[in-house]
Parts: sequence; C-alpha cells; structure tokens
Amino acid sequence: MTDSTTAASATTATTATTATTATTATTATTATFSSAAPAPAPATGTAAATAAMGRQSDGYRVHEGERLRRWRMVLGAGDAESPDGTGVNLAGEDNQMDAALSALYDAPPSTGQRGRSTKRAGGLGGSAPNVARWLGDIRKYFPTGVVQVMQRDAIDRLNLQRMLLEPELLASIEPDIHLVTTLLALQHLLPDTTRATARLVVAKVVAELQDRLAQPTLQTVRGALARATRTRRPRHSDIDWGRTVLANLNHYQPQLKTVIPHRLIGYSRRTTALRRDVIIAIDQSGSMSESVVYASVFGAALASVQSLQTYLVAFDSAVADLTERTHDPVDVLFGIQLGGGTDINRAMGYCQSLISRPSDTVLILISDLYEGAPGSDFVARIAAMARSGVTCVALLALSDDGAPAFDRAAASALAELGVPAFACTPGAFPGLVAAAINRDDLGIWAGEHGLITR
Repeated sequence: MTDSTTAASATTATTATTATTATTATTATTATFSSAAPAPAPATGTAAATAAMGRQSDGYRVHEGERLRRWRMVLGAGDAESPDGTGVNLAGEDNQMDAALSALYDAPPSTGQRGRSTKRAGGLGGSAPNVARWLGDIRKYFPTGVVQVMQRDAIDRLNLQRMLLEPELLASIEPDIHLVTTLLALQHLLPDTTRATARLVVAKVVAELQDRLAQPTLQTVRGALARATRTRRPRHSDIDWGRTVLANLNHYQPQLKTVIPHRLIGYSRRTTALRRDVIIAIDQSGSMSESVVYASVFGAALASVQSLQTYLVAFDSAVADLTERTHDPVDVLFGIQLGGGTDINRAMGYCQSLISRPSDTVLILISDLYEGAPGSDFVARIAAMARSGVTCVALLALSDDGAPAFDRAAASALAELGVPAFACTPGAFPGLVAAAINRDDLGIWAGEHGLITR
C-alpha cells in the first residue's frame, strides 16, 4: 500500500468514525501490539491512526505487513460497499480482538454516535453472559489502561449502566476513577446485593489513590507547618541544631574547633496544638464528580494531621458536613449526592460559621462557580472572609482532565478581590495547601507551577 492509499484509507476511516472512537480503537490496537514493537503515543483522529500504523518515529519503521494489519484492526472488516482497503485477513487471536472491538464500536450507539462502520452491526446483546464474556475478552487481549477506556465507552455509548447493577458483572470490571464516579451517581439505584460489591470497587480505587497521594500530602503539609512555626528564639529543647550550625558556620572558632552560634533557629514549641484550620468545600454537581473523589482522599489525609483541624463540607442546594467521616474516604463518597442544584452562597455561609480564627484559617472552594440560587452573592461572602484574614482559594477543578468549564464572570470577580481561581491537578494540591498554610501569595504560586489563574 502506498502513502497515497494510506492517506485515502485514513480519510475513509475518519469519515466513518468519530474522533473519540478512532482514538480509542487506535489506542487499543497500538497498546496491544506494543509488545511486538514500540509505537509512538496515539494522538487523535487520523493523526492517531497514522502514528499507530508506523510512520517514522525516532528511526523506527513498522514493517509494511504489520502496518496493514494495524490499519485493519482500526478500520474494521468493512463490507462490499465500504471495504477497509487493506486486503488483510485476520486469524487466531487477532480475530478475537477484532470481535471485541466490533462488539463495542460497530454497535449502533444509544446516543446516536457513529462507530467504526455504519454497515456492520456488532453489539453486546441484552444478556448478562454476553457482557461478562466481552469483559473477560477485553481483559485478556488489551492492557489495563485500554480496558478502562473501553469499559467507559461501553457504559456511555451502549447505555450499559445496567451491568453495574449486577454484582457478578461489577466485580469483573477493571476499576478506575471514572467507574467510581458512575457508581456514585447510580448508588441509589444499586440493589443491596450489589451495594457491597460497589463499595469494594470504590475502596480499591480509593486505596490506590491514597497510596499515590497521601504520603506526599502528609510530608508537604507537615513541612509547611514546621516552617510556619520556626523561630529564632527557641527554647533549648526546640532548637534545630542542624539549621543553627549551618546558619553560624562563619562563627567557627579554629582554636576551640567548634561553632559559637550567634543566632539560634528552632520551633516555637513542640506540641500538637492546632496551628491551622482547613475548610474544604466541595460542589456536588455532576460536572465535579472526579474532583469529589480526589477531594475526599485529600480530606482524609489532611484530617490525620494533628496540627490541623480539617472540615469537609459537601453542597448542592443543601449543605452536608462530612467532617466526622473523614477517617474513611469511602464513607465520605457514599455520603455525597452527585447532581442536583447548586447553592454556593448557602455553602459559604455555613463555612463562614465554622471560622473562629480567621488569620489561621484556609478555605478551599472546589467548584465550577455556576451558582444556581437566584439573587445570591457568594462572591461578596467569600470577599468578606478574605478581608477578615482567611486565606481563600477557588479550585475550578481538582482532576487531571484538562481545562474545565466554569463561570468565567464569577472567577474574574473573585480574582479582582484577591481570591485566585484556577484548576488544580491532584499532584499539585499538596503544594497548594502548604503554600496556603505559609500564607504565600497563591496567585503567584499557581503561576510558578504552571496553573493558569482566572
């Protein structure tokens, strides 16, 4: 096949496929064949297909036969009216992989989206055994990251939320944060026989997030608390001898072979007294679902720091104080109601009532700032807290999903009042909390860490 034929085939594939479907199918194919030969990371649409099919990358070129084989997996089998153009016949495991892709991406989607082909008719059918068999096949033939994408597409494209209601099927799904948010949205529809399995699935994902995020959070926050209480007039038992020696090296006495310190560095006191109050207010609206999961994990980590008083508040049109549940983030998540209206002003009013030491309080509002209560002015309420000495910040999202949708007018209004508003990744969140504890300028901190403020 010539480059011009390849380009024509790519055009045909792009016409017959949405960008999301092409990307997923190409990702699955590329990841599966990666054990045979490395391939560049997929992009989107035709670019992803071209990359996967073996264009020159770092001096490596995929064999022509292998390139055609990958094209065949991306395009599907086609038919007499719409041939795939490769002329490749699959055999063995390749047929099974193609069948798994076809069942998902060639099925008529319930949302009206188009799959790889408008002629072939795949699908998972209406029976639980078919779904269970398909879940087993994709776990057998594709790596974990691709399995999670295909599961998510099956739920979204084929309206298979019903499979989450059956404990046997739910147990066979590869869990990820997107599955957790779907389960939380459906939790009131889950039968009792499924609820226990759902908790296990959620607990597994939360445990993985805690393993990845909790320890860095604790180290960063405890370091910030230590810096916040450092003094140059410490008691003898509170002297930081290492820092003191370094600060006084210019006072070394050769005759005595020692350093005579002119300046002591240490901590004001070595107790577990509360030094900061941290209030995390979480918007429960559906668009914030992934942020809710991360916030519950971080809330649990911060609640374990004895020098912090951590409050966890979730809100929609009502306000729920989940502080007593912070010891168990799974409990927090199942206490949250995803979806519904949004009354940010009421939530900020409740948070305001929790403040007893404004200058030692950090308020983190996690919301897209779309206010659902007419006539309310949450911006003015947040401004009043900031003027009283509270360190306030609005996180438009707490996730790795890219640029979020948010109320730009509200974000700009907060920024004009000195309250920065920006989207934050989970990896950057511990540093944000540390900067807030140290009363650093959070707008400057965000800029230094590549987070765009509004």
